[in-house]
Amino acid sequence: MTADSNVSDQAAKTQRPLEGQVMVVTGASRGIGYFTALQLAERGAHIVAVARTVGGLEDLDDAIKAKGGSATLVPMDLKDFDAIDRLGGAIYERWGKLDGLVANGGILGILSPLGHIKPSEWENVMAVNVTANFRLVRSLDPLLRHAEAGRVVFLSSTAAWKCKPYWGVYSVSKAAVEALAKTYAGETRQTAMCVNAINPGGTRTAMRAKAMPGEDPDTLPEPAEIAEKVVQLMLPDFTESGKLIDVRADAMFDLIPGYGQD
Repeated sequence: MTADSNVSDQAAKTQRPLEGQVMVVTGASRGIGYFTALQLAERGAHIVAVARTVGGLEDLDDAIKAKGGSATLVPMDLKDFDAIDRLGGAIYERWGKLDGLVANGGILGILSPLGHIKPSEWENVMAVNVTANFRLVRSLDPLLRHAEAGRVVFLSSTAAWKCKPYWGVYSVSKAAVEALAKTYAGETRQTAMCVNAINPGGTRTAMRAKAMPGEDPDTLPEPAEIAEKVVQLMLPDFTESGKLIDVRADAMFDLIPGYGQD
C-alpha cells in the first residue's frame, strides 16, 4: 500500500467516520430527527429511520440517497410496543449488529393545569416520550452492548428541570427521559457504550410552533444546526457517558447531579 493510498484512506475515514455502522433514529420524518438521520448517513451510517409519517420518511430516503447514503424505512407508531420488540430481532436478522440509537421521537401533549389533563392525554405523552424509549432500550440493548462503540442519545428539554406551570405532562416526561438515560449510562459503564442526553433548547420545529405560537421562529436555530450537535455525540471519538449536553449553554453537565449522601 502506497503513502498516497494511506492518506486517501485516512481522508475517507475522516469524512465518513461511521462507515459500515447501523443506527436507529426515531422521529426521523421531520425536524431534528430528519436532519440527524441525514447527517449520520452523510458520515457513512446506514440509517434505520423510524416515524409514523410515510411521506416524510420517503423524503428523507430521497435526501439520503442524494448524498450517497442508504436507509431502511420503518413506518411505526412508537406506541406500538410489539413493533418495537420486533425491531431488535429484525435488525439482528438483517445486520447482526447495531451501533447507535438516537431516541428523538416525542410529542408535546397538552399545555394545561395538571388537574385539567385527561388521563388519556397524560398516558399518551408518557407512552410516546417515556415508555417507548424504555421499550427501545429493552429491544436494542443486546445489539448495542456488542457494538465496538455503541452510542445512544436521548432528546431531552429545558422543561425537564424548569417545570413551568401548565407544562406538567411534557416536563414530567422529559425528566423521566433524563432519569432513564442516567440509569442506562450507569448500567453500561463497563461496556464500550456511551449513553447521553441532549437539550436542544428552543428550535425552529413544528412542536415549538405549537407550544409557542407567538414566538418569532427567525430567532431560533434551525433543526439542522441542532442535528450537528447530536451527531457529534454519536461518533466513536466522543467517549463521555452519563452526560447532558445543553446546546444553548454550550456546556456539558452530569445527568441529574446527586445531592447529599447516597
